[in-house]
Amino acid sequence: MSITRSYTTCRYGQLHIRQAGSDTTRPPLVMLHQNPSSGWEYEPLIEALGQSRRVIAFDTPGHGMSDAPPAPPGMAGYAAAFADGLATMGVSEPIDLYGYHTGSLLAIELALALPTQVRRMGLTGIPMYPADIRAKKLSEAEEFPEADEDGTVILDLLTRLWAYVVKARDQRQSLPRAIRHFADKAYILDRFTWAYRGVWSYDYARLGQIPCPVLLLQPHEALREPALAAAQLIPNITIRDLPDLDRDIFDIAPEVLARELCNFLG
Repeated sequence: MSITRSYTTCRYGQLHIRQAGSDTTRPPLVMLHQNPSSGWEYEPLIEALGQSRRVIAFDTPGHGMSDAPPAPPGMAGYAAAFADGLATMGVSEPIDLYGYHTGSLLAIELALALPTQVRRMGLTGIPMYPADIRAKKLSEAEEFPEADEDGTVILDLLTRLWAYVVKARDQRQSLPRAIRHFADKAYILDRFTWAYRGVWSYDYARLGQIPCPVLLLQPHEALREPALAAAQLIPNITIRDLPDLDRDIFDIAPEVLARELCNFLG
């Protein structure tokens, strides 16, 4: 299954998309990625899902190959850009959503923005830490030092990024693939706090307003407990526990994720 890349437009400029599949008997599946990454991380899952439906994966504005907004727009602002992009693409039929980590909040906001268009939604890793932890993380994001001329800030971030993405990876993920993830995430390090400001200031009471059925597809990762806590706020939710998975799930088990999503989306 080949993946095509192209652009649509949104309020912030050009919005980069990856697409696969052409089946029109099922709603298209729109996929929203974590921060700091791009739709590239989804490619193994896009290929698996594209066998049975049309898949559209956006690069969040300012990530990957999408134009950046002029300032941090918050989760609703990013979601509005996706709604723009879908409208520009002529996608007016019912759609399904999938969001991972930061992308889970983006998917929720898009579902709230398009309540009559979004049919079903899969989520993984909803980052609803306890309120005091979120407040601390928000303060850290807002006060994070800007990049300096001698590179101290960015080089420190790169060291930590390499340690997490490459050295601490699931060893079933190849080194070349891990290095490509590192490069993908490194692209946005001068503004990686922008999306996190939206994550850590998010009003989780909005989860109670989600208008569609939701699948929490949850590995045993760091965000499992916050995600399970968030699930208690979602009115119509199914929880699918994945105890054999932790991190790097799109490289390790795309066929497992594709099967679970297809079973739920129908």
